[in-house]
Amino acid sequence: MATILITSATLVSASHPLHLTSVDVLVKNGKIEKIAKSIKTDDKKLQVIDAKDSFLAVGFFDLNVNFGEPGYETKEDIQTGTAASAAGGFTAVAVHPNTNPPIHSRSEVALIVNSAKGNIVDVYPVGAISKKREGKDLAELYDMQQTGAVAFSDGNHSVQQAGLMGRALLYAKGFNGLIMSHPEDDSIAGGNQMNEGDVSTYLGMKGIPNLAESIMVSRDLFLAEYNEAPIHFSTISTEESVDLIKKAKAKGLKVTCDVAAHSLVFTDEEVKGFDSNYKVSPPLRTKKDVKALLKGLKDGTIDAIVSQHTPHEIEFKNVEFQIAYNGIIASQTVLPLLIKAGLSAEAIVEKLSVGPRVILNLEQPKIEEGAEANLVLFSTSEKWTFDAKTNKSKSANSPLFGQELTGKVLAVINNNQTLIND
Repeated sequence: MATILITSATLVSASHPLHLTSVDVLVKNGKIEKIAKSIKTDDKKLQVIDAKDSFLAVGFFDLNVNFGEPGYETKEDIQTGTAASAAGGFTAVAVHPNTNPPIHSRSEVALIVNSAKGNIVDVYPVGAISKKREGKDLAELYDMQQTGAVAFSDGNHSVQQAGLMGRALLYAKGFNGLIMSHPEDDSIAGGNQMNEGDVSTYLGMKGIPNLAESIMVSRDLFLAEYNEAPIHFSTISTEESVDLIKKAKAKGLKVTCDVAAHSLVFTDEEVKGFDSNYKVSPPLRTKKDVKALLKGLKDGTIDAIVSQHTPHEIEFKNVEFQIAYNGIIASQTVLPLLIKAGLSAEAIVEKLSVGPRVILNLEQPKIEEGAEANLVLFSTSEKWTFDAKTNKSKSANSPLFGQELTGKVLAVINNNQTLIND
């Protein structure tokens, strides 16, 4: 890697003495060689990145991505998925087990760990809670953790059996494993298409009520409390969930949660055009829910923000809304969405860089001389167009495709590799 000098960047690192000041950073052989107000060097091979009006922070960490490998490589493979993640500012991702076969034993975990070696993005597998994600028998949780799994989730399948979820929490607690809950009660959600409310009534579509999520959050909080085990809730979307988790935290429960970036901007109003790129799980909710989610981020109830990157081939999305698959590609659009939602650079770094690593109990990379460089450089004002030219994913299922977006990732540095977005 060439020696890189980042000049005039605003450093965003709450514990750093130079937090929110303009700095120059010299990176050589993948390590931070020098941090100062101004750096002069006569290195002829130096690559200089002018970072005026831009922010420098520890690389973002995405707690919820879906790559197709193994089994669905036509949607996305590890190489294209990590390329999209890197372009979005992420130097690490937790990949969920929505694959075929699912990541439910040490062999799938090993496959992902080995396939992702040497990548600019660190890839952490999330193992399945149950065998084949069927919600019947526990998968090989301990074996998977020993091979490299950082947490356990049945992905977009919610664990319907309370007994199984209770056993998973108790078993994982024994080796400091983390269970992630995708909270949705299938008997209430009923395979329906969108949020239940005024818009679903207007469109004549069957809706998924907030209750389908909040009843599951409530159940899993009871189970976590009973088993004295930690729990993480993935992609919460309702006002009630925020309230339940806030109260659980006040009681001292070991609970964390995240929210998908699109749930902070879009509402069920978007579905009026029947664009299947707005079909996601959990569904887009109401303005009232969005307001509660933003408040939950501010007061610390919500610990992290995720992309929930879910690629699909055109034949699964360019169809009637009712039969379209859930999910959008989102790795590259998280930053613009958070800027649109009104988050400051500090809040973005807190929820994308710091929070996810705290949840997984991983070491926080440091921005200090001698440390391995794990960095993201981003602008909150620069504009770019998300289209076939800039998209790094194999898929194109995004409601933002073809649009000019505000907020651009300029560069990422990790594992002695650099990506500079043109």
